[in-house]
Amino acid sequence: MKFWITGSLFFFLTVVSYAQQPAKEGQPNKEGQQRIRAAKITWITNRLNLTPDQAKDFWPLFNECEDKKREIRHRLRRLNGETNNLNASDETIRKNLKEVLDLRQQEVDLEREYQTKYLKVLNVKQLSELYKADQRFTQMLIERLNNRPHKEQDQH
Repeated sequence: MKFWITGSLFFFLTVVSYAQQPAKEGQPNKEGQQRIRAAKITWITNRLNLTPDQAKDFWPLFNECEDKKREIRHRLRRLNGETNNLNASDETIRKNLKEVLDLRQQEVDLEREYQTKYLKVLNVKQLSELYKADQRFTQMLIERLNNRPHKEQDQH
């Protein structure tokens, strides 16, 4: 078990290092994003101890939820950029701020919806572990990205 966790952590760190490589100019590093997603799946799989039947039902739900979250977060980033534009009119900024709140509510609603769906596949302890594993993965990713050499940071 300890070897499996250590191996998963090594895999995760390797994937994150690879994903940090600069993308071609004007293009996101799709391969790096896919590798991070694969590392996240491996991380969560190891933490949840899913049965084959659970995995068959869980992963389509999880991927669907992640895609919806990604879309909301993309829209939030776009709006935050527009809202920070001090040349925009007060009315535009006000409208964007309202939309940001609406999107945050959509995120909460999405979490509630998928919590119900997950509990049809997972037991409550596995669901709790899913949330912890997801949060820990994100923390490790952020730490890893923050600790990358400055040379790479200057390229972005």
